[in-house]
Amino acid sequence: MKHCFSRITVKVGSNVLTRADGTLDVTRMSALVDQVAALHRAGVEVILVSSGAVAAGRNEVRAQHKLDSVDQRQLFSAVGQVKLINRYYELFREHGIPVGQVLTMKESFSTRRHYLNQKNCMTVMLENGVIPIVNENDTVSVSELMFTDNDELSGLIASMMNAQMLILLTNVDGIYDGPPADPASAVIPEIGRGQALEGFIQTTRSSFGRGGMLTKTSIARKVADEGIVVVIANGKREQVLPDILQAEERRLAGGGAGENSLPYTRFTPSASPASSIKKWIAHSEGFTKGVLHVNRQAVELLSSDKAVSILPIGITAVEGEFEKDDLVRIVGPEGQPVGVGKANCTSAQAREDIGQHGKKPVVHYDYLYIE
Repeated sequence: MKHCFSRITVKVGSNVLTRADGTLDVTRMSALVDQVAALHRAGVEVILVSSGAVAAGRNEVRAQHKLDSVDQRQLFSAVGQVKLINRYYELFREHGIPVGQVLTMKESFSTRRHYLNQKNCMTVMLENGVIPIVNENDTVSVSELMFTDNDELSGLIASMMNAQMLILLTNVDGIYDGPPADPASAVIPEIGRGQALEGFIQTTRSSFGRGGMLTKTSIARKVADEGIVVVIANGKREQVLPDILQAEERRLAGGGAGENSLPYTRFTPSASPASSIKKWIAHSEGFTKGVLHVNRQAVELLSSDKAVSILPIGITAVEGEFEKDDLVRIVGPEGQPVGVGKANCTSAQAREDIGQHGKKPVVHYDYLYIE
């Protein structure tokens, strides 16, 4: 069957891949691999972002003395990543499909050059029929430079690789309109842009992962705003991946997702996909070097549908030291976040031009992401 989606990113959470005792659920892994392999044979390029290394390693080694959280994660992930990727290798080999391991860190997305280097690596893999299996390199990451969890990483990968869909597989059916354990609660099938969800999101984290539904929702909103379909679904349901693709293809064809289809939560994608450079900027707030404070009029213009750059006339203060091409945050009069952009000049030049007419943009519209 020919699919409408030619490239998707699938994130598999730790609670999907592990049993209650923390050991790898090989039966579940095998079922997911079978689904990915079927999509691969049908011409869909799949990028797999897989958790599970730390959980896998936890049952393989016993620490000789008490370890802090960073040491534990490094030890367990170093051992577990070998076990995890070897299991994927064996399972995909049964389908005659080669896989490649991609271990990355948040720092690897901090510059445009490193970002494009990773993109090129995975593009070459896909062009040669290799399925990339991506995970954070927990063995060398430190807390302040880590992704929130693999949800954040998968969002960045989907954006970077121009995927048409991001599927976040977890151990529940999606986002509920109440506590998931309450029989009266139901899955929210569609979340529109700007829809308030604060009353629904549970703040608890998973047993083996670092994130929770709050993280998933935040990432999903950002990725959907870039024009990518985002789905949160239960990875323990049978045939979850082909069922999601079929439902979304029916929707594209104008038939809706169907009354009896698999339950999942879908985030409405923007009708105006972001450019490649803006996608990078959108996910790079953690690497900003300075802050531009803008006045109320500038905020109103930036919030409109117009293509607006950050001009010196609208800047009230410049915080921090940055060079040309560094990333900067833009905040409003009350310190509210407005966006992120690539500086068109140094912080010294920006300060010198504050409030002046007729000066070149400090951040050009083409390199500006509005939140």
